[in-house]
Amino acid sequence: MIFLFNKKLDKKIDELNNNFAKANLEEISYILGSKLEIVKRNLLAGILRGIGIGIGFTIITAIILIILRRIVMLNIPVIGEYIGDIVDIIEKSR
Repeated sequence: MIFLFNKKLDKKIDELNNNFAKANLEEISYILGSKLEIVKRNLLAGILRGIGIGIGFTIITAIILIILRRIVMLNIPVIGEYIGDIVDIIEKSR
């Protein structure tokens, strides 16, 4: 029983080792490829990430402002005044 388990474990370890070797070869071939292609891909990826972060931050900020305005409209004495001040500061900075 233990012998069969060890045999299966050895087989899985060999498969994992082969997968790592293949992945390393792909990485090396990518690095040794065209430098211009690597620069273009990384530049495009950076630009798209920046645009995505900007859009995401804008949407999240808008949602938070909508929620804060609704809380102010509920007229909760302490919280409403505090959040109202925050919303005013944000609107003045636009």
